[in-house]
This record gives sequence, structure tokens and C-alpha cells, in this order.
Amino acid sequence: MKRRDFLAAGALSAAALACRRKPEFPFQGELVGPDLSLGHWLRGGAFPDPERFEPVSVLVVGGGVAGLSAAWRLAGAGMDDFRVLELERDPGGTSRSGRNHVSAFPWAAHYLPVPDRGNHAVLRLLDECGVLEGFDAKGDPRFAEEATVRSPEERIFAYGQWWEGLYLRAGASAEDERQYHAFFHEVDRWAAFRDAKGRPAFSIPRSRCSDAPEAVALDGLSFAAWLDARGLSSPRLRWLLDYACRDDYGSRLDTTSAWAGLFYFAARKQGPGEDSRPLLTWPEGNGFLVDHLRRPLGDRLRCGVLAVAIREEKDGVLVTAWDHLNQRRMGWKARRVIFAGPQHVARHVVAGLAEARPAAARIRNAPWMVANLTLRARPKEPTFPLAWDNVLRDSEALGYVAATHQSLKDYGPTVLTWYRPFAGADCDAERARLRAMDWPACARMVMDDLRPAHPDLEGLVARLDVMRWGHAMVRPAPGQMWDPAFLGLARPFGAVHFAHTELSGLALFEEAQDHGVRAAEEVLAASGRRGESWR
Repeated sequence: MKRRDFLAAGALSAAALACRRKPEFPFQGELVGPDLSLGHWLRGGAFPDPERFEPVSVLVVGGGVAGLSAAWRLAGAGMDDFRVLELERDPGGTSRSGRNHVSAFPWAAHYLPVPDRGNHAVLRLLDECGVLEGFDAKGDPRFAEEATVRSPEERIFAYGQWWEGLYLRAGASAEDERQYHAFFHEVDRWAAFRDAKGRPAFSIPRSRCSDAPEAVALDGLSFAAWLDARGLSSPRLRWLLDYACRDDYGSRLDTTSAWAGLFYFAARKQGPGEDSRPLLTWPEGNGFLVDHLRRPLGDRLRCGVLAVAIREEKDGVLVTAWDHLNQRRMGWKARRVIFAGPQHVARHVVAGLAEARPAAARIRNAPWMVANLTLRARPKEPTFPLAWDNVLRDSEALGYVAATHQSLKDYGPTVLTWYRPFAGADCDAERARLRAMDWPACARMVMDDLRPAHPDLEGLVARLDVMRWGHAMVRPAPGQMWDPAFLGLARPFGAVHFAHTELSGLALFEEAQDHGVRAAEEVLAASGRRGESWR
């Protein structure tokens, strides 16, 4: 090879190497908690006891919404001698939030449907937060305008442009429209249903729902099979209903109970023939509510502490824990324990539980990815303007919400929170897939998904951070929602009480709160402090 050819080849190799080293994106970011490996450490076997067990009346294990709600109820009854343990550095579970120089933003759960007058616990909480402004002449609650989602609420990207709403009417046939109205006629029928005790078929929280045979029978079918039986095959309608299943359950039409599919729509109706209830939201999503729940706890909340073993003895419940922030063993001896974590963890931690309650092994949880994109400016919007909820029709993701939507500023920097459920039938395989993704792979998935709607987005992103939720939400599988063995998982196991959205089969803030308050009131009753229920 001639010298000049050799030098040219070397120059080309150096250029190729430089190209390979060039960052894939013109912005940075990182994977943030939760720690996907720390929870699996529980499977390592026996854990030695600490040197001493600190006495406490009640120990709440888990600082998500269920655990914080339990602590809220205990404190509301005047109890002070309790502790709350949380595995992560920050409490709140999937209602956690973050904040940067642009805005606060959610890390998952980001809204509440306006509660009806019978949802006492949520109304009490919203009143404490200053969001409930009173009641109208009919007795229905009124809420602060700044917390009610402003217009435009939602839009959908299809056929190369944005359209108002989530049901795509552009190009819909007469048959599409007929089936759409036929489905919502069924929803109205169930929204009007009352059993002999006056209970509705569907309500939030589900503890208020009827167990009448005709309602329970819905759980025997998948949502897809229920639609098939009624000839509801419109692709547009099916897309909307499948989106609802992915949005609230991380599942699909064929892996969702028909009861849960109808719950999504009927439980949010103000009444037959009326619209769904308005939504409440904040820049930080449901982190707004978490901040209120955690604030009065002070040092009674211990973050970075993993409960590794719970066993009941004659004179109390012994809880062994590991403080992974300070690398030390800890222990408590409690009269009562409220386990406010998922059942797949409880089975490893609570002695004897797995053998006594095998139904817990059938619970499946969908993994999710959530990304927060901090933008220097908004993308160009040649058609329908940026809404609070923005959905791409031809996508496995759910779209994004805009954290600054309630600020009334429709220009300048913002934070977009993007959601992607891993909704394949095999939750374990989907979880392994998510776990294997590093930050570049996650960022690539986000940007590839959003690029068709926002070709200019990459140049506007200042930062992209990603949260991977391995067990984000329980799937309401057909045959599970009204299975007596499943419902029995909420019962106390000796002096250990349980609180978690899994126990409802519905991953909603209201369900977590309801179970937290219920478990706390069980503990209060066992302690001789039975009083007026907050539920």
C-alpha cells in the first residue's frame, strides 16, 4: 500500500471511530429508581436478627399510597406510636413525583377522577389539601378550578395530524358510530344498576360495588369475549377500549376481565347518559397528594429500609429490616403490622403466608416505563394544539401528559411525561425485557415513538430521564376479580394486616387509599379504638 493510501485509510478509521463514539442523542439523562435488583435480594434466604427489636405499637411496611394512607388514618385517630418503613429513598410508590427548574412532574400516577359524595376518604383528603371548595345544592362536591383539568383535555395523533378527543371520528363509518353508541348504551345500563341493597355495580373504590350475581358474572369473561358476544367488532371502538385496558391495567382486551373493562367506564360516570366525571390533576400528578400525606410523619417515616422477615410470636410481631442506605440491620417488635406492599413480596417476608394463601401466586403485575422529557420549547403544532393528555394512535405507548398544562402558559419550556406499559401476555418476559434496557435503549424507544408526531422534538429536548417500574400495576385477569380466594387476601393473617391496590385488582390511588384506611381501622379496632369510619 502506498504511503498516502495508508494515511488515508488511517484517517478514515479514525473518523469512523469518532463517529462510533459520538453520542446518539444531543441531550443527556439517566435511569432513576426504583432499584430493580434490591427487592430480589429478599430471595437470598434467611436473615439474622438484629441486636435488639425496638418496641412500637404499629409498624407499617411500605410507604406507597396504601401505607401512607394507613399512617394518615392512624394519626387521625390520635395514635402516635407507629413507624412507616419504605424501601426506596422517597415514599409514594407509583404516585411519586420529581421537580426541576421548569416544573414539578409525575413519575407515574397523575390524576384523580372527581370523587362522588360517597367517597368519604378521598373527599376528606382533598379537603385537607385545600382542593375541595364545598358542595352544591345537590350535595355534590365542588373543586378548585386550578386543580380541574383545563381545556384542551385530550387529543389523538392519527393520519399525520392531531385530532380532539381520544375516539377518532375522522373517517368513521356509520357502523363504527352505531357500535360506539351501542357500547356506551351498555355502559349507561350498568351505570344505572342498583342491587337490592342500593349498591351500584361499579363504583370507586370497589369496596362499594355490588356483588349481585349478574354483576359478578361479568368477571367470567375477558373483555374481548364480552365484546365478541355482542358483535362489537369496530376497530375504532376496539382500539379505544384496548387503550383503556393498557392505560389503567397494563393489559389488553383478551387479558382483562370484562368486569374490569366495564368498571373503567361505568365507575367514572356521573350517571346514565352523562359524561365521565371531570379529572383533578397537578403539575406533579398524584405526588401532590403524597406530599400532603407524608408531611406530618416526620421521623416516623424511615426511607431506604427494606423489611426482610416478619414473624409473629406470642407477645408481638418481630420485623427484621435492612437499612440499605446506612448498611445496618434494624428490628421492631410491634403489636400489629400493616403490610402495605405487593403480595409477591409479602409471600417472601411474612412467615407462613405463602403456604396459607396460594392464591397470591396467581397475581400478575405489568411492568411500565415512564420518561420525563424536559423541553426548551414546545414542538410546532400545525393542527390541534398541545393538550393535557396527548395520545398517538399507532403506538404501543400511551402518549404523554404536559406538566405545565395547568399553568395556563402555552409557550416556552415544559416537561412531557411519557408512558409505556409492557402489555404482553407474559408479565415475567416483559419484565425481563424492560430490565435489560439501558438508558440509550429507553431513550431510543421514547424518541422513536414520538418522532412521527413531533419531527422537531429531538432538538428541543434538554434532558430525558427514565423510570422503570418492574411491578407497576396489577392486572385484573378474567376470573380473578370476584374469586373468593383472591378477595380473601385482604383478611388479616394473625396480627398482620394488608393494604395495597393489588387487593382490589385495580391499580388506582383510590383503591390504595381505601385499603390503607381499612387496614388502619382494623388495627384501631383491635386496639380498642373503634370509632367512626373514614370510608
